[in-house]
Amino acid sequence: MNREKIITRLKGKISEKRFEHSLGVEYTAACMAMVFGEDIEKARLAGLLHDCAKGLPTKEKLEKARKCGLPISKYEEKNPDMLHGKLGAYYARYKYDVIDQDVLDAICYHTTGRPNMSLLEKIIFVADYIEPNRKYLKDMDEIRKEAFFDIDKCVVHILKNTLDYLSNTMDDMDYMTQKTYDYYVTK
Repeated sequence: MNREKIITRLKGKISEKRFEHSLGVEYTAACMAMVFGEDIEKARLAGLLHDCAKGLPTKEKLEKARKCGLPISKYEEKNPDMLHGKLGAYYARYKYDVIDQDVLDAICYHTTGRPNMSLLEKIIFVADYIEPNRKYLKDMDEIRKEAFFDIDKCVVHILKNTLDYLSNTMDDMDYMTQKTYDYYVTK
């Protein structure tokens, strides 16, 4: 499916604010791909579609994930909005005709990351965090610089900030974020 068709379909599925965020991730991912020698079109596609399932109502995310046969962790069961990455990868495949597994994995893991991410997965994980429309988060200026000079350091920095935030605001947190942090901090 070409970009114009994707944009037309995506505009009808997510809010205007989420659409602007997706364009920001697409742009940022393309810039990072140029710096790190990743396929620019794959980065753009993953960036554009990374939140394609985000617009579903919370309860519907859980129902759709079950219907699609996606694995659901105990954390995701309690926090269905976390399923938007897995559902997004599923929708990218079956509603937007994306067959590239690296693009699908980048969409799937863009929120939590995962151990041993591909370069494209790291790019989408970081681009989602730093894109120009994103509200200012702790250490944002430093993280944005790291994103273009040392992507692994940047991934660790984002994961650390995320874990710090979650530990102060939630009783429970997704194990994958912690597992990803542990992997990269000892790498």
